[in-house]
Amino acid sequence: MNNPQVVDSSVDVITHIQQRPLVEMLDDPLDRGQHIEVLRITDLSKFYMMGEVRVDALKHISLEFHAGELAVLLGASGSGKSTLLNIIGGLDVPSSGKLFFHGREMTAATEAELTAYRRRSIGFVFQFYNLISSLSALENVQLVTEIADNPMPAEEALRLVDLGHRLNHFPAQLSGGEQQRVAIARAVAKRPELLLCDEPTGALDFQTGKLVLDVLEKVNRELGTTTLVITHNASIAGMADRVVRLRSGELSEDRQNLTRMSPSELVW
Repeated sequence: MNNPQVVDSSVDVITHIQQRPLVEMLDDPLDRGQHIEVLRITDLSKFYMMGEVRVDALKHISLEFHAGELAVLLGASGSGKSTLLNIIGGLDVPSSGKLFFHGREMTAATEAELTAYRRRSIGFVFQFYNLISSLSALENVQLVTEIADNPMPAEEALRLVDLGHRLNHFPAQLSGGEQQRVAIARAVAKRPELLLCDEPTGALDFQTGKLVLDVLEKVNRELGTTTLVITHNASIAGMADRVVRLRSGELSEDRQNLTRMSPSELVW
């Protein structure tokens, strides 16, 4: 049985973090002119046992991510990028190493604290949209806004992704790109500090994929949401502030883009 004091403590910790808006932090003289660290990953590894065979999914990864950053994590299938995203999002735990969110060690968090972290601070966008077919676009987003602490109105979230005219349409009446944009609206409606996107264009054609990337760039730019996009498509790296590449579970590249391209300029 969960200890109510533990649950209350975890909620208080994440609430304290979120009660200081990003705009206020950027206006703080102590923070002005320097990056605000949101995530720090230190010597993180993850392995699985398949029978007697050990599979190393991640090997000694160390990274930092900062407020308002749009980062693209590249890698082939099996490179460890989804495993890393799941650990960042509190869906999985590492075998060793540490993950810090605003200086708090999440790898030492209780299950109740991880639940509060996922609920309050993380927005997820997956390759497949996971919409409820019997609910309209508006109702799918309202599933989140009804349980979030300080959500934006569901209508506003859908307008943000340019679906204000499709509020009452059901998933079967929407294109694949529109369904993914509903999924993005659902993720950002609770005002998460981190938006984690796992192959968000993987099931879409080129033109539709660019529309979805344009929405992610808009969310990052207008809301200041720290955004991590994982993909096997190297062309998407052009829209990022930062590019991180994984190969066979190891960090093989970590670089800043000198210029950030518009999603409309991307070609693949």
